[in-house]
Amino acid sequence: MSLLAPQLVYLLCLATSLVCAVLLARAYGRSRHRLLLWCAISFALLALNNLLLVADLVLFPARDLWIWRQVAAAAALGVLLGGFIWERD
Repeated sequence: MSLLAPQLVYLLCLATSLVCAVLLARAYGRSRHRLLLWCAISFALLALNNLLLVADLVLFPARDLWIWRQVAAAAALGVLLGGFIWERD
């Protein structure tokens, strides 16, 4: 397997989560359902997590950004869980 393959996967994960965040934010803008907003914020934080992964493993391999990646992932899950709890009907 090529050394470029993991980097490509990291970048594709970043792009996918960013596209999901944008699409969810656009859907929220049209419908104003607050659960879409919570999901958009969560996916934006997951995109930040993926960006930190790329920075950690590809751009700055000597630096350890593990704790910041975990904080971003925990924040994303917290926002999503909070949105599910507040928006239950």
